[in-house]
Amino acid sequence: MDPRSEVLLRQPDYFQGEVLLVGLPPDDVLGRLPNAHGWCWHAGDQAALEARFAGRVHFGVDVPARAFDTAVVYLPKSKELSDYVLKAVAARLPNADVFLVGEKKGGIEGASKQLIPFGKPRKLDSARHCQLWQVTVVNAPQAPVLADLAQHYELALEEGPLNVVTLPGVFSHGRLDRGSALLLEHLDKLPSGHVLDFGCGAGVLGAAVKRRYPHNNVTLLDVDAFATASSRLTLAANGLDAEVICADGIDAAPMELNTILSNPPFHVGVHTDYHATENLLQKAVKHLKKGGELRIVANSFLRYQPLIEEQFGACTVKAEGQGFRIYSAKRR
Repeated sequence: MDPRSEVLLRQPDYFQGEVLLVGLPPDDVLGRLPNAHGWCWHAGDQAALEARFAGRVHFGVDVPARAFDTAVVYLPKSKELSDYVLKAVAARLPNADVFLVGEKKGGIEGASKQLIPFGKPRKLDSARHCQLWQVTVVNAPQAPVLADLAQHYELALEEGPLNVVTLPGVFSHGRLDRGSALLLEHLDKLPSGHVLDFGCGAGVLGAAVKRRYPHNNVTLLDVDAFATASSRLTLAANGLDAEVICADGIDAAPMELNTILSNPPFHVGVHTDYHATENLLQKAVKHLKKGGELRIVANSFLRYQPLIEEQFGACTVKAEGQGFRIYSAKRR
């Protein structure tokens, strides 16, 4: 059981009615709260929860349409995302209780201040290195419009400016990260055919590839619904057409690819997690055609080259700069 859920379950009297659990982990909290429903935007968590609690978890970027008596928000890593989901929930629950739970090292103490616009927050519990806060919504906000919270920036590319649209919670919200910037400088001589942007985020790489190589089929894949929603907005803003998939990991990607591009993530919440990237490096070769290329950018301190070499036999460093390396390997 996730420690945040354990803290909730220490206060069962607050959660007797219809409860919405926002950003919940894939544990047994729905089993322990039979009247609860979830709202999830992580495709892996959604799949795990749906397998156990079919029909009780809403997936996507919008608050579920059904009515609830109260809601619990599991503190997201991003302050902007926390602000969005708290306002979305509080707008739906005037005069009701909203709860915020999170780990101390995840910043729950400071995040509790985000409850102040709705009423007077109070700390209900502190245990398992977590805190549980509650507020009665006496000042219900206007329901936030997610598209209005998007940030836009423009990249100057050889083919013309690329407009990038990012939503709250998406990696590198409102700016281009250094790793992607380096990879954008080295998109030359890609194999023609089907290209996958793995861990696409706001769709920067996938959109840039589609702009440069318009005859290539491009697929963008990410585990996060806010990321794939951002990618669709980025593609639309540039008049580009590509497939966007929200799913957990490389197993959901198409086969017979010609290129896999990635600036792979290695952080999940407040914890470091390399699983998705290591899974990509181990299985990418199976998704590539003969002669197909894996091209990724990663922090220089991450020892990904030996993992790639185990599967591909050879791996070269295509470029290096600002603490990042671009690795390239081809299926023989």
